[in-house]
Order: sequence, then structure tokens, then C-alpha cells
Amino acid sequence: MTPQAIESFFATLKAANPMPVSELEYCSVFELLVAVLLSAQATDVSVNKATRRLFPVANTPQKILALGQDRLKDYIKSIGLFRAKAKHLMQTCQMLIEQHGGQVPGSLEALQTLPGVGRKTANVVLNVAFGEATMAVDTHLFRVANRTGLAPGKTPYEVEMGLLRRIPKDYLTDAHHWLILHGRYICQARKPLCWQCGVSAWCDFADKTPRP
Repeated sequence: MTPQAIESFFATLKAANPMPVSELEYCSVFELLVAVLLSAQATDVSVNKATRRLFPVANTPQKILALGQDRLKDYIKSIGLFRAKAKHLMQTCQMLIEQHGGQVPGSLEALQTLPGVGRKTANVVLNVAFGEATMAVDTHLFRVANRTGLAPGKTPYEVEMGLLRRIPKDYLTDAHHWLILHGRYICQARKPLCWQCGVSAWCDFADKTPRP
């Protein structure tokens, strides 16, 4: 994808959705961290269903710890890998209190020291909560970057660096949302909805699917 095509690609996505937001529901930076931690290998819909029950009861590190791991599991048991996630969340809450005064840190390095928080989760928090121009490469974003020719790469890190390099500065802060939403609803894994795609004219994917 050429630089001119990339400009048109993102200008079109922006025109269709000028202010994209996360589909996870949260009211604080800590709630966002919890939601993103729980969303690994789970849908945003399933996470929102669980946190709608959890957050009114426990929405701070102190309250999560007071809840206890067994009761926490009861709230999130509808989410995949809930046992491991409950353990990681309890450990993360303990670290936030002991090392960060109960606040979510605003650096990639500090976030990645928290149990259950990898580079992708950390980048989501930095982008959504702190407004940083980061690129959280999940399966949707990885697929879109490679399929379209926007930033081909063999690993999530390669794709992340390629996107940060190639996306024009004016679009960087919101690009993470546009690409994930595009991959989730249009550029789907098994059968991309190319006939519904507003940016297909600039996409390098050779085997575009026709209208059924």
C-alpha cells in the first residue's frame, strides 16, 4: 500500500467514524485496565456482561482485594480463562497498591510488570486512557495490517512497528480503534465483507470476496 493510498484509507475511515471509542465499558482507568485484562481470548460483549455485575461491587484495587479471589471468579466465570485471569487480577491489584499508590501507571514498562498485562493490553490502556499514539496489535489488527498491505509483518511486534512508521501522524491516535473495528466487522477472518468495505479501493488484498 502506497503512502497516498494509506492517506486515503485513513481519511475514509475517519470520515465514517470521526471519534472511534473502545467497545469495552469502563468509567475509570482502573476499570479499563480490568476490562482489557479480562478481554484476552474473549469478546468485548462477554467482558461487558461480567463487568456490569462486578464494577458496581468492586471497581478499585482495594475493593477487588477485599472481594477475594473466589468471589471474584464468581463474577467473571462466564469469561474464558477466568481462573487464571482472577489470579492475575488479584496480583495486579496488590502490585498497584504496593508500588503505585493504587493508581494505574502510565508507562509501557510499568504496565507490563503487572501480572496478566502484556504489550497489547498495556498499549490499549496507554491509547484509550492516556491518549498516547500506541498500536495494540490483536488478531483483528494483525490480519488487517497484513491482508490490506498496510503494514505486513510476521509477528505482532513487526506489525506494530510498521503501523507506527507508516500511518500519518494525524491519524495515529485513533488508528488502533479504526483498524480493530474494521477487522471485527468488515475485514473478517474467514470471509471478509469486501463488497461492504469503504476502503477496498486502496487495499492490496488480491482475492476480494464478491457480493453474495
